[in-house]
Amino acid sequence: MRRAVEARARLLGFESIRITRPDAVPELQDRLPAWLGEGHHGSMDWMVERADQRADPATLWPGVRSIVMLGMNYGPEADPLDLLARRDRGAIAAYAQRRDYHEVVKGKLKELGGYLSAKGDVRVKVFVDTAPVMEKPLAAAAGLGWQGKHTVLVSRTLGNWLLLGAIYTSADLTPDAPEADHCGSCRRCLDICPTGAFPAPYRLDARRCIAYLTIEHAGPIPTEFRSAIGNRVFGCDDCLAVCPWNKFAATAAEGRMAARSDLAAPPLADLARLDDAAFRARFAGTPVKRTGRDRFLRNVLIAIGNSGDLGLAAEAERCLDDPAPLVRGMAVWALGRLLAPAPLRALFNARGLGETDAMVRAEWDSALDPTPPETTGQTPT
Repeated sequence: MRRAVEARARLLGFESIRITRPDAVPELQDRLPAWLGEGHHGSMDWMVERADQRADPATLWPGVRSIVMLGMNYGPEADPLDLLARRDRGAIAAYAQRRDYHEVVKGKLKELGGYLSAKGDVRVKVFVDTAPVMEKPLAAAAGLGWQGKHTVLVSRTLGNWLLLGAIYTSADLTPDAPEADHCGSCRRCLDICPTGAFPAPYRLDARRCIAYLTIEHAGPIPTEFRSAIGNRVFGCDDCLAVCPWNKFAATAAEGRMAARSDLAAPPLADLARLDDAAFRARFAGTPVKRTGRDRFLRNVLIAIGNSGDLGLAAEAERCLDDPAPLVRGMAVWALGRLLAPAPLRALFNARGLGETDAMVRAEWDSALDPTPPETTGQTPT
């Protein structure tokens, strides 16, 4: 049955398939509460609410006897770091430049799970990052790879560009051996982080992570991190892109996961003009849509402020009339970065005096009376 399931998985486009037991990572019951206790999850309260099910798969589903872990490659065609120098363009994380992986991977998992269920007369449940499942530790326990110092799964044959899925099953399948850690003394992923999001190897403080700040964080991004965000408008690939194991990586083979050319390097000027309908249309079917238009424009305006391109100041000024305070506030910050004091003060007298939202007003106060240069958080705290 295992051989048949493996063959079926490869036909469905999964490059890796391994099996583990639900009790294979007992240390999660201590590690996860400690991480949450340090507040490293930021505002992701959903991680706290069902922490017991994350730490123990049998708590999520008492009927589970084996866990089939699967990996699908999404390797980018170009080095994501190259785009960071093009300051008039928006950098979107490689996984988000294509169709939403939840939809693609889950559909394939359902098909594979149905095949396993019918062939073995067993029960199955499938998960793709939408349930309290710790995919990375389970994938490491199954032997798909190991969790690198950046906490992401690394494969010796596929690098760290992997989308993970899990099938919990009542079938009693022989587990695979876990993969050894092959990071050695390398710390490229830790050293490249623009915001110092790794307080130690193998530990991530999401509150400092650009991926968290640009996607999960709902309000204004703390000032100390804005400069370090650069032109990243959705997510960050820095720690992934520098991993030496990517020398074995390949571009995505699954046709439905092909990257969209219009999302490879979109002009910031175009992104800044998206109203809600245009945002939904442009990012339909991609992970970007889930973050919402207001948060996305917040990120775009931070990128405009970091661009050093005075020609983009007109786009930021136009956003001063946006109905969302979050967008107006970041427009103020961007203008504070691009304009000299005199034209900024004139703009405030013309446009900002009537601002009533406290957050936007605070951005005006900060822009007109700037504090000492922002820190990038290079040294973890």
